[in-house]
Amino acid sequence: MAIHLTKESKILVQGMTGGEGMKHTRRMLAAGTNVVGGVNPRKAGRTVDFHDRPVPVFGSVAEGMDATGADVTVVFVPPAFTKAAVTEAADAGIGLAVVITEGVPVHDSVAFLAHARKRGTRVIGPNCPGLISPGQSGAGIIPADIAKPGRIGLVSKSGTLTYQLMYELRDIGFSTCVGIGGDPVVGTTHIDCLTAFQDDPETDLIVLIGEIGGDAEERAAAYIRDHVTKPVVGYIAGFTAPEGRTMGHAGAIVSGSSGTARAKQQALEAAGVRVGRTPTETARHVLAVLDSGA
Repeated sequence: MAIHLTKESKILVQGMTGGEGMKHTRRMLAAGTNVVGGVNPRKAGRTVDFHDRPVPVFGSVAEGMDATGADVTVVFVPPAFTKAAVTEAADAGIGLAVVITEGVPVHDSVAFLAHARKRGTRVIGPNCPGLISPGQSGAGIIPADIAKPGRIGLVSKSGTLTYQLMYELRDIGFSTCVGIGGDPVVGTTHIDCLTAFQDDPETDLIVLIGEIGGDAEERAAAYIRDHVTKPVVGYIAGFTAPEGRTMGHAGAIVSGSSGTARAKQQALEAAGVRVGRTPTETARHVLAVLDSGA
């Protein structure tokens, strides 16, 4: 099993005919992802060939779903058009929308996330690398060649650290890796993924990556304490960040002691989570937990 994305997933790419959409559609196909179509109203009816793999372009998400049975969309459209793209996908009844776009205005994110929630569409992102279930499918920009299938579940605010931990633990492997994005407002949270990994019989251990700013990791710690029985290993980016500055992602805002890496580490450790101060130390914690059978 995996969470949110499996080999059965059928994927549309909104913005497939743009530069980033073309590049990453090619990579997804090369990794075995079942991309069944693109969406661009101005190029509907055309076909794009990716290494002799023809992919049709549809005029709308609804049209693409009707023709292919797609249940996932990956959004590669510019920030100004992201709200309309996600709203369209939700109105069409898509099950999962993975929003890669960076720089989406927060008020737009708030609006389309509320609309998607009402329509029953799960959104991952915005400003995220997407997710991958190694050996099955990948939706977004996470490289497919840095990890193999395994029994670790990973949820991360940071795209770069998603890749780093996948590489550090490449010999162990992953059920699913989810980059939820670091914006102040995102569609899928640490807690959403913790819940899914807890329920997934093929995930034995969970890695949670956070960063300075906000209280998402503290809330995740409380949820782990009360609801998660599987071992969790954590890493918080920002231990060396200078105090009193806003850094990195738009969500990385620290006020006093609130939102600091140390405060998040303390909350997670109080919930029984081993927390590394570097990605390499975090990977060692994972190996130690697996070796101990805890």
